[in-house]
Amino acid sequence: MALSSEDLNEIDSIIVEYLVEGRVTPVYLRERIIDEKIRESISEQYLGQRLKRLQEHNHVKNLYDTGLYELQEDPRD
Repeated sequence: MALSSEDLNEIDSIIVEYLVEGRVTPVYLRERIIDEKIRESISEQYLGQRLKRLQEHNHVKNLYDTGLYELQEDPRD
């Protein structure tokens, strides 16, 4: 079952924004979020959990189970 934009929390929405730009990893997301001063700190484990949730709902794909994620379907549409 797909998520709607109302089902996304703040971090989910940020992740989707970065996914629109291209593929991401939890480490890449953490570095961008901190670098762009969206948050002072955030764990890559938490970001990985959020990506897995998006994957469970078929919005992202974990390419070859490497931790590199690609957007499949934007939940905001």
